[in-house]
Amino acid sequence: MAHRTGQAPLATTLARGLDTVLDRTIAPGYTRLGLGLRRRLPTWPDDPAPDALRGKVAAVTGATSGLGLATAEGLARLGASVRLVVRNVEKGEEVRAELLERVPGADLAVDRCDVGDLDDVRRAAAAIETALDGRALDVLVHNAGVMPPERTLSPQGHELSMAVHVLGPVLLTDLLRERLAASDGARVVLVTSGGMYAQALRVDDLEYDASPEDYSGTTAYARSKRAQVELLPSLTTRWAPDHVSVAAMHPGWADTPGVVDSLPGFHKLTGPVLRDAAGGADTAVWLGAVQPAPPSGALWHDRRVRPTSLLRRTRPSPADRRALWAWVRENAGLD
Repeated sequence: MAHRTGQAPLATTLARGLDTVLDRTIAPGYTRLGLGLRRRLPTWPDDPAPDALRGKVAAVTGATSGLGLATAEGLARLGASVRLVVRNVEKGEEVRAELLERVPGADLAVDRCDVGDLDDVRRAAAAIETALDGRALDVLVHNAGVMPPERTLSPQGHELSMAVHVLGPVLLTDLLRERLAASDGARVVLVTSGGMYAQALRVDDLEYDASPEDYSGTTAYARSKRAQVELLPSLTTRWAPDHVSVAAMHPGWADTPGVVDSLPGFHKLTGPVLRDAAGGADTAVWLGAVQPAPPSGALWHDRRVRPTSLLRRTRPSPADRRALWAWVRENAGLD
């Protein structure tokens, strides 16, 4: 991993200490102020080369707005051919036209996929495989997200947050393994949320089946993001034989349409210090392009590996992680 050279040991130690303080205190570390400060520290990793993804293919789910749109644009600016994987093709084509204005000459395509519908994920994976026509898929960013206010079920009967954030991404990646394996070290990035730090892994009630009356959209969202992070060891093991690495990253607090719609009170309170979408997407783009490739299986924020749990009560046991992986394998239909 490239870092700025010529750093004095004391300066590096102090910079890392400040970065850690920003991370553990959450605010202002998750805001645009934290990102701006980190960019000025001597420990901030170098940007990828301007043409780091020239000749590479990337796919981004949920790419019509917010972090997904910013990630797609960032990858395109580095030279990647980018597939916008979206539920609404008409909106996807509008976004494609907007991106072409901002990144002239970019190679962009639109693929339809409802990530929460596992049958549609299977259809979309086959369509993407055909469209790639033998080309490798080098970067796959899972950004599509939902936060339903009431307990909502997917077409297969799964709680929608778990379907969109866990089952769909794992299945789509697994179905595209042949194209990923054709790359010289493909990278999969799960866009998670710092909100997962407040939630434990509830393997006893992953989908609120036992307690539907207690359903909270924000809690369900955070629980599904916790599940994403706790799957990292299992996904690393599963995809490593194909030389596919996987990482999770959380964007901090970013000003996106999803935040405005789902958390209006939070947006009103924090609006002045929220990151823009590009700032929130920075680490996802960086993980997809930086050389050498980051290690597989880690959680990242602002280009640095972060702990997956800050509180003892949210730290799952190995048995809990195994139970989660068994549930995912069964419900996503993996062999």
